[in-house]
Amino acid sequence: MDGDRVDIDGGIMEGVSAGAGRAAPGRAAGAAPSERLFLPQGGQILRVSTALSCLRGLPLRVRRIRAGRSQPGLRPQHLMGLEMIRDLCEGKLEGAEIGSTEITFTPGKIKGGTHLADTKTAGSVCLLMQVAMPCVLFAASPSELHLKGGTNAEMAPQIDYTLMVFKPIVEKFNFTFNCDIRRRGYYPKGGGEVIVQMSPVKELSPINLTERGTVTKIYGRAFVAGALPIKLAKDMAAAAVRCIRKEIRDLYINIQSVREPDDQAVGTGSGIIVVAETSTGCLLAGSSLGKRGKNSDKVGIEAAEMLLKNLKHGGAVDDSLQDQLIIFMALAKGVSRVKSGPVTLHTETAIHFAEQLTKAKFTVTKSEEEDPSKDAYIIECQGMGMINSNL
Repeated sequence: MDGDRVDIDGGIMEGVSAGAGRAAPGRAAGAAPSERLFLPQGGQILRVSTALSCLRGLPLRVRRIRAGRSQPGLRPQHLMGLEMIRDLCEGKLEGAEIGSTEITFTPGKIKGGTHLADTKTAGSVCLLMQVAMPCVLFAASPSELHLKGGTNAEMAPQIDYTLMVFKPIVEKFNFTFNCDIRRRGYYPKGGGEVIVQMSPVKELSPINLTERGTVTKIYGRAFVAGALPIKLAKDMAAAAVRCIRKEIRDLYINIQSVREPDDQAVGTGSGIIVVAETSTGCLLAGSSLGKRGKNSDKVGIEAAEMLLKNLKHGGAVDDSLQDQLIIFMALAKGVSRVKSGPVTLHTETAIHFAEQLTKAKFTVTKSEEEDPSKDAYIIECQGMGMINSNL
């Protein structure tokens, strides 16, 4: 703390260079080179700390933003997220420009209404949603977020994941939201647009996601857009099914192949998401994006292998959902418990800053499994019980 201002070091944990930093519980300290490609890019620290600053009314300074990156400081999508939070609460933001490694933020009162954010790149609309959503839940009136950028971007959840997995699980905290995909947008242009509508809540309920149950169905969506033929989507889907069949033989797998309508997609893109639903209502997924020179079979197999890996560890949430639940667990009233696979650096980072900015307390313990082949952990949180004083 600097007087009443919270001081955040943006150069630790996921803010350091790829492959460096201490390991999360259950995570190897020296990630293999292939894994390093998927290490977080440092935006998580900004998203969690500015959202919680906004919610708690705590002035904030973030130093050494993305300090270890080849391009340190703010990138366009980070800047857009900061400006969106500023506008949501009529706050004051200083030092925020491309390449800046230090910002100060003084929040005001969170208001509802219509808010616009445009990355003007293929920066992820889903990451904009992550930073804004906790804030508008505690606004005085309903909100409508118009978010523009990439809907299916690298290093971020795809919009299909947000709708098929994130939405039904996060709504267990006792709120709902509507997300309308107006246009899809792909790398490098972006140009996608989604509209998110949310009403405020008095408080969030805790969640308990510890019983995985058995897989009851597997379904998904393989898509192409722009200049790509539908055959590529069918090839991705078929490759994913073949890969899953080697491990899971007795379930019908329904992966739809889709060509996005030209008036609902900007640019050329392709990808796939495969979701497993369990007897207890858990949803775990694997996804992958196509790109120039990447074989469509490989895209399908990548998604299938990610799903199988998520199923193997025995957790009730997949690796992509872990970190997205942390801020809601911290804000909820009561004890939330989530069973996951090995805790990711994204999640460890979110926990660290959620504890620093709220009164929430997290513990991560190895799950006591009968099956020693499972590598599962229990993330438990005593939430701060945030109350919406506007309602």
